[in-house]
Amino acid sequence: MGETLYQIMGLHRAAPLPERKPSWLKVRAPGGTNYSRLKHLMRDLDLHTVCEEAHCPNVGECWEHGTATFMILGDVCTRNCAYCAVAHGRPLKYDIEEPARVAEAIAQMQLRHAVITSVDRDDLPDFGAYIFAETIRQIKARLPECSVEVLVPDFQGNEASIRTVLEAEPDIYNHNTETVPRLYKRCRPGGRYERVMKIFRYTKAVAPHIPTKTGIILGMGETIEEVVQTMRELREVDVDILTLGQYLRPSESHIPLDRYYTPEEFRALRDIGLELGFRHVEAGPLVRSSYHAWEQVQSMAAAGSNTGDGARG
Repeated sequence: MGETLYQIMGLHRAAPLPERKPSWLKVRAPGGTNYSRLKHLMRDLDLHTVCEEAHCPNVGECWEHGTATFMILGDVCTRNCAYCAVAHGRPLKYDIEEPARVAEAIAQMQLRHAVITSVDRDDLPDFGAYIFAETIRQIKARLPECSVEVLVPDFQGNEASIRTVLEAEPDIYNHNTETVPRLYKRCRPGGRYERVMKIFRYTKAVAPHIPTKTGIILGMGETIEEVVQTMRELREVDVDILTLGQYLRPSESHIPLDRYYTPEEFRALRDIGLELGFRHVEAGPLVRSSYHAWEQVQSMAAAGSNTGDGARG
């Protein structure tokens, strides 16, 4: 496993990097009727989306399909990851009414699957876990047929906070690994790779019926051997769903781009992930954590019915 991938990739780094983005990374500028409608809806309800805050390249496609990833607990993060476009600093006090407004937006959009994420809130005693849990409860009360995926921060590994969210019964519990262990200090100074592994072990111990998910950004200086090893370790803690996408440098102040991965390389990595036992792998240059999230839920539901393990979605 992996020999074909190494043959495809050749050198670790593209030398030199092309002056322009490769053709497979070019996307249309966001627009369209549904895009405009959702943008107005978010502003009317004073809500934030990671689609906008993180400069996601898929915002036009996803919003035109009526899907969005809601970002709760404000738009200012207490951490300053070297790859992330979200603003950092001292956040304002959170809004206790925000879960109800998110549920209202989802009800108006008639979503079948909602993704909820947040900035890091290391300033809060529970790191924001209660607001996550209340948002899940509010959505399920308004739209019982809507599945809910949470993309949570690490809560500094606090088990009580993790349990608070799990007890609200999200349909998918997602926490992004982001990069390989060697690059954590450089790329994600507020995070700890070992903490990510502990989070997934604890999640499966507390709620084995809830599928777990994670994502890795490629192109920040990792080697292919490190990527595959990280994938192996994520399977060892029983992560179910994996996303792999290309790092796109938000500005000159962010960590430099190391290389562009080709669509063929992403396909090879997807094949390796499936061989390792992930129940679903979404891999591609423009893939982000919640990209095609509804399709992932369907895939998990089909896998659960085939294996008889009761996986939900």
